[in-house]
Amino acid sequence: MPIAELTRNAVNVLPEGALEAKLKLGRPLRVKLGIDVTSPDIHVGRGIPLQRMRAFQDEGHKAVFIVGDYTTRIGDPSGRSSERPILSDEEIDANAQQYLEQAKTILRDDPELLEVRYNGEWLSKLSYADVVRLGRIVTVARMLERDDFEQRYRAGEPISISELLYPLMQAYDSVAVEADVELGGTDQLYNLLAGREVMAAFGLEPQVVLTTPLLLSWDGEKMSSSVGNNVPLMEAPEEMFGRTMRIPDPQLEEWWTLVAEQPVPEGEPMQAKLALARWIVARSHGEEAARAAEEHFRRVVQRGEAPEDVPEASLPSGDLVHLPPLLAEAFGLSTSEARRLIAQGGVKLDGDAVSELDVPRDRLAGAVLQAGKRRFVRLNGAA
Repeated sequence: MPIAELTRNAVNVLPEGALEAKLKLGRPLRVKLGIDVTSPDIHVGRGIPLQRMRAFQDEGHKAVFIVGDYTTRIGDPSGRSSERPILSDEEIDANAQQYLEQAKTILRDDPELLEVRYNGEWLSKLSYADVVRLGRIVTVARMLERDDFEQRYRAGEPISISELLYPLMQAYDSVAVEADVELGGTDQLYNLLAGREVMAAFGLEPQVVLTTPLLLSWDGEKMSSSVGNNVPLMEAPEEMFGRTMRIPDPQLEEWWTLVAEQPVPEGEPMQAKLALARWIVARSHGEEAARAAEEHFRRVVQRGEAPEDVPEASLPSGDLVHLPPLLAEAFGLSTSEARRLIAQGGVKLDGDAVSELDVPRDRLAGAVLQAGKRRFVRLNGAA
């Protein structure tokens, strides 16, 4: 595989010429990628550096996938204007258990090509003296050169000591696994370069740094699980398909280039978007699931019909049913949200919009109640 394939879509490959030198060593390289378990999913944006890791695997190099169970307890400050909230141990452990399965939608799991590590394995064993030693490698002035730290410092916003320690903890991961290459998004550049400094301080050959672009979501912002503008790699097929279809036409080239690593198909933007949604779902769930998800999208979103499998909900007693509490119970809305949805024409019975708040029971029994474009229940008439 040409080096251009290994570095496809890369923004930085540093230092110049170092990757070529590593590849000439005549042995499999140890290619590191760490992900903190701040949420229970890996989304397609986080999948972009995983795709570079897969490219290295395909050439016989070893992927060293680090689940940041310990660094999550500190919180990565990269790109943040404030300190990240700290999750409980139970939340971290639950998220960590799901990460590897999701990563394997992209990575190969051959034992000789994949090494999975949890950084609590070594970070939890560091003594206070070890942490002080790490702290002597990089100066505070150097830390404050980071864009996010510099902006917060100039604005008089707090920066905790734990945040200053985070890049050093991530860098020590590279020492522990003796990384040859570390991958990450462009927001990780400082942390990855810190890894080179720390490795050199421990007498190791510094790693090569390879960064990839951050994927912008349909709202024009960086894709984020905490914000909710993401497409999780193991989301239900119908939801993955629907979220992908929200991409504005001008972003199609970016998504095809970064996610599918292909040029945008010729033709109408809608067809290119449908093809991308099929590709994303098929990678995680297979071709059959992608076809079913597309049919669901066409039926429910494009044609406004009910899906084939509609859950049931029981009607309350009485000849006249007040819709807001029924909608609240069926779809998890507040009654004020339900009233607003009715007023906006977003509530339908068997495809026809409902404008009244009180509806005769016999009109509701057996009907399909719809809230918005994708939420449906069949009202079974039982009191």
